[in-house]
Amino acid sequence: MIIGSLRIFAIICVAFVCGKLISKLKLPAILGWLIEGIVFGPYLAKVVTLDITNTLQYKIFIKIFECFAGVMIGREIIFKKIANSGKQIIGITFVQSIGTFLFVTAAFFVVFLVIDIPVYLAFVFGGIALATAPAPALSIVNEYHTNGPVTKTLLPLAAIDDIIGVIVFFTVISIVSGINGSTSVSPFAIAGIVFLPFVIGILTGFCASFLMKRSNNNYLRLVLLLVFLCISTLCGLLIDYYVFHSFSLNYLLIGMAFSATVANVLPEKELKDTLKLYNPLLNLSLIIVIVNLGMPLDYRLIAGAGLFTVIYILSRAVGKIGGAYLGGKLTKAEPTVTKYLGFTLLPHSGVSLVFTGIAVTSLTAIDAFLASIVSGTIVAAAIINEVIAVIVAKFAFKWAGEIKE
Repeated sequence: MIIGSLRIFAIICVAFVCGKLISKLKLPAILGWLIEGIVFGPYLAKVVTLDITNTLQYKIFIKIFECFAGVMIGREIIFKKIANSGKQIIGITFVQSIGTFLFVTAAFFVVFLVIDIPVYLAFVFGGIALATAPAPALSIVNEYHTNGPVTKTLLPLAAIDDIIGVIVFFTVISIVSGINGSTSVSPFAIAGIVFLPFVIGILTGFCASFLMKRSNNNYLRLVLLLVFLCISTLCGLLIDYYVFHSFSLNYLLIGMAFSATVANVLPEKELKDTLKLYNPLLNLSLIIVIVNLGMPLDYRLIAGAGLFTVIYILSRAVGKIGGAYLGGKLTKAEPTVTKYLGFTLLPHSGVSLVFTGIAVTSLTAIDAFLASIVSGTIVAAAIINEVIAVIVAKFAFKWAGEIKE
C-alpha cells in the first residue's frame, strides 16, 4: 500500500516534468502526461502495476480527482451567459453525437456484412465511438487559456455529449444482450447513471453555495468548496457501492454539476477569487486524470492494429468533424465553431475504455471472439488516436484563433 502510494506520487512528479518538456516543443503538456502514463503503466515499465490500479483505494483516488477536474467544465456554465446559445449548443451536440454513431455503425455494418461477422456488432462500435472524453481537451483549454466561441461551445457540449453517449451506448448494449439471450441493462439503471451525477452535484453545490455566500474570506470559501466536493464524491461512491455495485457514475459530471451550481449562485467576483486559489489543485487533478487515461493502454496492441482499427479511427473522425460541421451549419453557429469544433472532439480514450469493458463483458457471454474484436480494436485505436487527437485538438484551437501567441 505504502510502496504503491510512493510509486503513484513519483509518477505524478515525473508527469509534471514530462509535460514541461513537451511544452518546450510547442506541443500540449497533456501529450507528455499521456505518454508517461503508458510508459510507466502496467504494460511497459510496470512502475504502477495492475495490482495497484485494480485496488479499491486507487480507484477511489482517481474518482476524487475526476470530480475535482470536473469543476473546470461547470465553472463556465453560467446560464445568464449561455442563455442565447443554449439551443445552438444542444443542437450541435445532438447532431455530432448521433451523426458519429450512425456513420461508424454504417461503416462497420458494411464491413461485417462482407466478411460474415454478425452485423449487430457494428452498433456496439457505433455506441462506443460517439462518446467524447472531455479531460484532454479541457487540459488544453487550461494550459493555453483558450478563449472564444469554440471554447465556450466545447465546455457545456462535453457535459451534454456524455449524457447522449451513456443513453445510446447502454440502449445498444441492452438490445444486443436481449436479442442474444444475455442479461440486459434496465431502463432504470440507465436513467440512474445519467441523472444521479447531476442530482448529487446540484444538491451539494447548493449547500456549498449557501455557506460560501456568507463568508467574506476567500480561503474559507476555498475550504468549503473542497469539503463539499469531497462530500459529493463520497455520495457518488456510496451510490456506486450500494446501488450499482461497480464504478458506474461519471465523476467528471458530478464535479461539473457541483461547480455549475456554485457558479450560478455565487457572485462573480467571489467565484473568480475562489477559483483562482483552486487553480493549482485543478492543474494537479488534470495531470492525475490524464496519466490514468494512459495507464490501461497496452502499447503492444499497436503492432496488432489492423483494418478494424483504421476503420474505427477514420469513421469516428469523419463522424465527429462532419457532425459538428453539419450541426454548426444547421444551428447557424459562428464560422470558427462550424469549422473547428469537431477537431477538438477527437480524444475519447477514458470513456471508450469504460464502454469497451462493459461491452466486452456483455459480448463474452454471447461470443468470446466478438468480444476480442471489440477489445483489440478499441484499445489499439485509443493509443494511436489519443496521441494524434491531442495534437489535432491543440491546432484546432490555434486555427480558430483562440490560442494567443
